[in-house]
Amino acid sequence: MIGTLVFVLAFLAIGLSVVLAAMRSGRPPAGSKKETRAQRRVWSVGIAVVIVALGVTLPAVILVNNGEDHASHGAGGVQLTGAQTNGRALFAEKCSTCHTLAGSHAVGRVGPNLDTLNGGNLKPAFVLDAIKNGRASGNGQMPSGLLYGDDAKDVADYVATVSGR
Repeated sequence: MIGTLVFVLAFLAIGLSVVLAAMRSGRPPAGSKKETRAQRRVWSVGIAVVIVALGVTLPAVILVNNGEDHASHGAGGVQLTGAQTNGRALFAEKCSTCHTLAGSHAVGRVGPNLDTLNGGNLKPAFVLDAIKNGRASGNGQMPSGLLYGDDAKDVADYVATVSGR
């Protein structure tokens, strides 16, 4: 949000400098001293420097600061591992339509709210069991075997890490 505001303000400054430059050109008011060619050149160079500084440098600085990898940031400021980041993507694909989990901005209403289940203190083994066996021995609303192997472990680790935050 702040980057966008700074970007817009920079272009407003560029626009204002163009308007001021346009107002300075033309005929000088009656009775005033005429500007020399050197003075006009200084103004032109100064305006060009401002335009380049605000129009190129500022967006470049904003892009560099925003270029940081935010994929590894989880809910509550938790730093996610590569496996947990993969688990977040898989959770969004397979689980978020049914479960609520603030870390994934999931607001499903069918399954339990994973932020409040067990007081928000879920263990990876508990989540892994639910993924493997489903609930109600696979006869409930959550089917068994939605994910297998490392994918199931990644989701279980991710959910256990961000639940309740």
